[in-house]
Amino acid sequence: MHCRCLSWALTTQPPVSDHSGKGYGSLRDEAVKLFNSLQQLEVALDPVLLIQGVLQTCQDLRPLRDEVYCQLVKQTSGVPTPDTPTYLRYWQMLTCMSCTFLPGTPVLSYLRFHLHRVQRDYPSTEVGSYASFIQEALAKTRCRENVPSCEEIQVLVRRQELQCTVHHPGPSSCRTPISSHTTADELVKKLMKQLGLQESRNAFALFERSGQREQVIGGSTIIADVLTGLSSKSDTDTQKWLYFKLYCFIDTENILPDSLEYTFLFEQCHEMVVRGQFPAPEEDLQTLAALRLQSLFGDFSTHSPCPPLDELFPGHVVEARVLLTLKTAQPPPDTTAPSQAPPPGRPPRFRSSFLAGALWSHASSSAHKQKAEQDLRLRGRLKEEGTAVMGAILEHWKGLVGYSQLDSMAAYLNIAKRWPGFGCTLYDIDFYISSTGSFCQKLWLGVGATSLSLYRQGEAEAMESLPFSQICSYGASDSSTFKVTAGDRDLLFETSKPTEIMQLMNAYLNITHQQQGQEVITGSDEGFHHIPAVLELPSHLV
Repeated sequence: MHCRCLSWALTTQPPVSDHSGKGYGSLRDEAVKLFNSLQQLEVALDPVLLIQGVLQTCQDLRPLRDEVYCQLVKQTSGVPTPDTPTYLRYWQMLTCMSCTFLPGTPVLSYLRFHLHRVQRDYPSTEVGSYASFIQEALAKTRCRENVPSCEEIQVLVRRQELQCTVHHPGPSSCRTPISSHTTADELVKKLMKQLGLQESRNAFALFERSGQREQVIGGSTIIADVLTGLSSKSDTDTQKWLYFKLYCFIDTENILPDSLEYTFLFEQCHEMVVRGQFPAPEEDLQTLAALRLQSLFGDFSTHSPCPPLDELFPGHVVEARVLLTLKTAQPPPDTTAPSQAPPPGRPPRFRSSFLAGALWSHASSSAHKQKAEQDLRLRGRLKEEGTAVMGAILEHWKGLVGYSQLDSMAAYLNIAKRWPGFGCTLYDIDFYISSTGSFCQKLWLGVGATSLSLYRQGEAEAMESLPFSQICSYGASDSSTFKVTAGDRDLLFETSKPTEIMQLMNAYLNITHQQQGQEVITGSDEGFHHIPAVLELPSHLV
């Protein structure tokens, strides 16, 4: 039998005891364990965890995949009553395997022959339906990064689709069915149709969001992998979800005010303001906060709910003001004279090491107490300043009587659009150096529809702007460095998101090429992009 031959071959393989730190034995030992696990499927009350364990072992130990596939073909062949629950368990296991990884080419041919035979011999049975489902899955499956979650396995054994919850700007979310093969690009297209955004000139993307952190999801990424990864992350206290929003801002002027896309634009703009990524005078920031309140609750009332200040106003503005006042109010340094040394000839009362330790302990305790007092004073001042800022915001709110929700959103966006960089995505730059010798720390790199711009954080005017037409190449030279070549200049940016910057530039250039009817060319494997070539794009193509 095929299984015997493969098991014999596995005896020649070395042990894999340290694979992923999971303590696996030799391939032969693991093959025997897997066979025993498959036998337990027949009697298990709930097979989900058993199925997941088999999948995980095969995911980690690639040579065992063919072995398990062959064992499952054997267990589902020549059965007199194939639709009994006992034998359907093997079909369920085979279904989950087929949606996770493929066997080698010889075994895949053998498996397809087996499925065709079952479809022919049992056309109107459960096993025939499983065979058809598996046949379709094999045509779409590529190796997954994560094995299916328990939730995904539960729907796979019923040959159903997984219901995926996707959040988007505003309080709403939507649910849409996906398969084990659905990619981010495919889900974006489905969501755009579901939300009525097909006619938009702007591009949308999916993000993986965890608390305040978010990361764009590549267009070819399998969504089921993302969901499994989100559910398995250790920071269980932090909310994690899929997030769908505007990605490339091509046309922000012709969005209909009563459309969902307009809501997206408003909510994402407000999110930038609250995060401190919108340079504006404090008076404008207070007006924006008041317009936000008017859009949420209508005219001011003493009975109106009021969200926390950090949901309306950038916290760094309040902190900067408090730190400045505390700095100017610092007491002069302590000028107390040091204690006199003992007169010559008189022995010290304590050993010098003991005395030094006692003095250090006293100094440490004093410093700790002083820091605690400073922290308490800082919290008090932050609370006072926050109350004052909220009072000013409420006064602005009282002056907006009669503004509808759409009026408030439009006024908000009109103020935001005064900034020349409106619509660009800002990335924190820790260090910047150019081949001309100029360098600066703590900047923003703005990626827009047609150019890159450099800003000092908090300043509205760009230090420098580079149109894409002047950029020869760009790319992530390592995990923390983004490099741009423009003419005879090389610009290096130290940032935590070099790949995301490259992906966004790719997306803008690709859209420009599509609008001009130009062909999109795939970039090189080294990660550098030579205009007009485009590397793999995130989930924004529509």
